[in-house]
Amino acid sequence: MKTHYITQGMPPEWSGVALVFTALGDDWRQRILLAFEPDERLSIKDIADALPLSRTAVVHHLGVLRDAGILLAEKSGRSVMYQLDESRLQWALDALRTYIQTLHPEQNLNLETDHA
Repeated sequence: MKTHYITQGMPPEWSGVALVFTALGDDWRQRILLAFEPDERLSIKDIADALPLSRTAVVHHLGVLRDAGILLAEKSGRSVMYQLDESRLQWALDALRTYIQTLHPEQNLNLETDHA
C-alpha cells in the first residue's frame, strides 16, 4: 500500500484530475458536455433553454464544469459564452492512463477512442 498518498495527500499533478472526474460524475453535467458540437460556443440561455432544469441549476453545473477546466467561459457583451476544452479532458484521461500503466506495466492498455 502506498500510504504516503494517504498521509501526505494528493500529488500536485493530480489536483486537477480529481476536479475533472468529480465534475464528470453528474449526469446533467455529462449531458451538457455532450450537447456541444466541435468548436461550438453556447450561452447560458442556449443551454438553459435545452434543459428541463432551472436557470440556477444550469448556472451551478456550468460553474462546476468551468472550475474543473472542462468549459472555458468568455464574456461576450452581456452574455457569457461557454466552449468545451477538449484538451483538459484529454489531459485528465492521459493522467489516469499513466497511473493505470504504472500499476500494470506488463499490459498494453489501449484506452484511445475513435475520433471519427
